[in-house]
Amino acid sequence: MLNVPSQSFPAPRSQQRVAAGGRSKVPLKQGRSLMDWIRLTKSGKDLTGLKGRLIEVTEEELKKHNKKDDCWVCIRGIISARFDIGFVYNVSPYMEYHPGGEDELMRAAGSDGTELFDQVHRWVNYESMLKECLVGRMAVKPTVLKDYREEEKKVLNGMLPKSQVTETLAKEGPSYPSYDWFQTDSLVTIAIYTKQKDINLDSIIVDHQDDSFRAETIIKDHLYLIHIGLSHEVQEDFSVRVIESVGKIEIVLKKKENTSWNFLGHPLENHHSLIPRKDTGLYYRKCQLISKEDVTHDTRLFCLMLPPSTHLQVPIGQHVYLRLPITGTEIVKPYTPISGSLFSEFKEPVLPNNKYIYFLIKIYPTGLFTPELDRLQIGDFVSVSSPEGNFKISAFQELEDLFLLAAGTGFTPMVKILNYALTDIPTLRKVKLMFFNKTEDDIIWRSQLEKLAFKDKRQVLNNENTWTQGGEHYTLRLDVEFVLSAPTSEWNGKQGHISPALLSEFFKRNLDKSKVLVCICGPVPFTEQGIRLECSGTISAHRNLHLLGSSNSPASASQITGTYRLLHDLNFSKNEIHSFTA
Repeated sequence: MLNVPSQSFPAPRSQQRVAAGGRSKVPLKQGRSLMDWIRLTKSGKDLTGLKGRLIEVTEEELKKHNKKDDCWVCIRGIISARFDIGFVYNVSPYMEYHPGGEDELMRAAGSDGTELFDQVHRWVNYESMLKECLVGRMAVKPTVLKDYREEEKKVLNGMLPKSQVTETLAKEGPSYPSYDWFQTDSLVTIAIYTKQKDINLDSIIVDHQDDSFRAETIIKDHLYLIHIGLSHEVQEDFSVRVIESVGKIEIVLKKKENTSWNFLGHPLENHHSLIPRKDTGLYYRKCQLISKEDVTHDTRLFCLMLPPSTHLQVPIGQHVYLRLPITGTEIVKPYTPISGSLFSEFKEPVLPNNKYIYFLIKIYPTGLFTPELDRLQIGDFVSVSSPEGNFKISAFQELEDLFLLAAGTGFTPMVKILNYALTDIPTLRKVKLMFFNKTEDDIIWRSQLEKLAFKDKRQVLNNENTWTQGGEHYTLRLDVEFVLSAPTSEWNGKQGHISPALLSEFFKRNLDKSKVLVCICGPVPFTEQGIRLECSGTISAHRNLHLLGSSNSPASASQITGTYRLLHDLNFSKNEIHSFTA
């Protein structure tokens, strides 16, 4: 139910924004910003009405507090057995500060708001934001104690009894994975058997610290978690290997002492569980700021180094959350990691992708999050979450034409798409990027884009756009077009805003029936207009449309819902429409 300022909202259709029936922001009264809320929580005012007491709340008691001026909400408490005992908050004082409006909060009045919270913004640190509104815990219902010692042994061999398989596993979901472990004098290898063949290094996230070992494996729309307190200490560095042909993952840990382990360890929270990704909490690790450089007058390239005890590679089209403590409250914003450059000549030496994450971030002087991020010194730390997103790389299979529309920092998700498209899609005939900005000074990586377009030549035969050089036939696969809305008189390129005239020339496929992918990312008016023009017939049917929402200017869920309805009316099937966060 909590949110951050407008420029901080996640993008359309990402899991943290979409609520049932759509959701939009409401205008707040003056003096009701996030900073105003933080000041109120630090004023010493009693926001619970209990004068500092914490109480146990029964389900019956919770139901009584269901009015605007007496509204209690439980998070992580009643509806799902996968969570610990939930906390109850008095959210009445927060009503006027909630960007989603009072009605949104009242949907959970007197009840467990976990599902609503997870649908809209489960990434928000509600414990920090609402700590002064804490009423207490939900009362514990009596349970029959069981002896889990024998079952614990089975769990640690990856053999959880079928009766205890996670209830949230859908019938149509993936097969339940298993794991095992073996050792040598100096190494311990944990083998995960996913029973899937589309597993790669992007699919596995590993974090271990002290004796705690955590491995998340992304399997389709689910997440398989191994979470163990290791029986012995291991070194920080480790290796990960994936055997894609059989869906096997091997994580090799180095022992601190060359002694034989009698057992791997003991299970920790949610160990050996397979849960829909939308139902899992976000896990953060602290990353160190290694470098920060200017890209434009208001955009910086940040390089963060992962801990040596972490393996994390963010897949194409997915995003992570950056978290910083600001005036005592943890604030979170979503960003799409990029490559360090569009190609290596611009970044020597190139840092290894598996240890560094790059972000292109626009700094808003009057914002809350980005100025604080910009004030960080080299060596400071930022918390980075595990990745989220619903984009599947299979969208590129047999792709022939790729159209990219970006405005401002909406260019960020296009970086990895360009890197991948120009090197790993053999069927691709044409890539077109139309990049909208206000002035020439706002264009991100202009020289790299121009050089990349010039260098991207592909040997082809019998193509009308080819030329001959040295006896070989070439075609320029990448076209880049810059469009400025406020150019100087010296500008010779295209100018204006997104329009039918610009797009009718832009959307020209190689062949009438070629497979096309369209990606759009930018501020709300830009994205809405682009969608409207595409749907009006500028592009014909039998293609995919991906909506990439800018984290700086998201569209509301209701707007996206309307877009889906319009596309459906124009003979788009569900499988042809995708959306993911910038």
